[in-house]
Amino acid sequence: MKVLVVGSGGREHALAWRLGRDGAEVHVAPGNGGTAAVATNHEVAATDVAGQVGLARELGVDLVVVGPEAPLVEGLVDALAEAGIPAFGPSREAARLEGSKVFAKELMAEAGVPTAGFRIFDDADAAEAWCREAKRPLVVKADGLAAGKGVVVAKDTAEACAAIDRIMRERAFGEAGDRVLVEETLVGPEVSYHVLCSGEAYVPLAAAQDHKRLGDGDQGPNTGGMGAYSPPPMVDAAVEEAIQRQVVEPTLKTMAARGTPFRGVLFIGLMIVDGAPQVLEYNVRFGDPECECLMARWGGDLAETLLAAARGELDSVRPTWDAPAALCVVLASEGYPGSYPKGRAITGVERAEALGTTVFQAGTRRDGETLVTSGGRVLTVTATGADLDEAAERAYAAVDAIAFEGSQHRRDIGWQARGQSSPR
Repeated sequence: MKVLVVGSGGREHALAWRLGRDGAEVHVAPGNGGTAAVATNHEVAATDVAGQVGLARELGVDLVVVGPEAPLVEGLVDALAEAGIPAFGPSREAARLEGSKVFAKELMAEAGVPTAGFRIFDDADAAEAWCREAKRPLVVKADGLAAGKGVVVAKDTAEACAAIDRIMRERAFGEAGDRVLVEETLVGPEVSYHVLCSGEAYVPLAAAQDHKRLGDGDQGPNTGGMGAYSPPPMVDAAVEEAIQRQVVEPTLKTMAARGTPFRGVLFIGLMIVDGAPQVLEYNVRFGDPECECLMARWGGDLAETLLAAARGELDSVRPTWDAPAALCVVLASEGYPGSYPKGRAITGVERAEALGTTVFQAGTRRDGETLVTSGGRVLTVTATGADLDEAAERAYAAVDAIAFEGSQHRRDIGWQARGQSSPR
């Protein structure tokens, strides 16, 4: 099978790597320094809808797998469908589940999905006044896409107002900050749950847990994700059943009833509060870095699975998991999630992989024969094991073999599952 993967991050490297291991001929656009080693890269931007459709037609691919959210929100799957090219991912209308946090929250309310209380504001002064009256910890979210950085879990009123000012007045995320969502703060472990969907039909995948905060002990600003592991012990059989019955099924039923059925992979970000799921957000693609863990654990033929899902043939989909556990650690550039330098030489990737890990590349490029940094999240070092302790030991040994100037990473990925106190 010939497959085109759209995107350039660690998630896309993981997808291309897994597809290639399963025997597919893989192309990636635009790709990165890592995908070049497992696929053929093409210099077409992920959000260049016409360019991606043209490339898929030129290559004669059997399937397009859209990695990041932006091209989905831009309608890439719709354009591919019009061209008669099978694509894995939701339509533009269905992608609003991630493209607008207000849209998603209103759908949760309509569907009766358990979630935190919320208010929506399109005026910064009104939002700040409400936060001052609330006098309790709140979460402030930019409505539109902000590369995982548009969420501020505020400790107090001052921090909430500062977030509103940055999003709405300073326009840190452009039009994504035209409106903000202000939510009650939920307390509990956060988990990621993925399901392959076709209308109201779905097939669950393995759960995972991401680590959003920059620093150890869940300190510092929110990021796109600093590491993940799978499976998380807090998602036991009872919790998983509750997620499916209370969240997945009413969400898909409501989307179908609105005339915008969801097809692709639905990522549900959840807080487990006193053993019960509460929805934080929807994503309309594989999480990153959760995808790296899932692909490391994956068994079976990924290309056939995603093609069946794209065709709506979920009856034939039976995901299997070869590795009992996986854990990944993100190595980020100095300054991330703010501004960061580029072009710093990376060493040790080969040494790390010789230790039995897989290093998925994200913010990298080739400068001649030298691998250099080109983004905020640079590498995702991923290891499997008989359990999470073994996976963590292998991952961190590999992390220690890699170096680039200003590199930063967390040392406590998986601490909740491994019965450890997180270092602070």
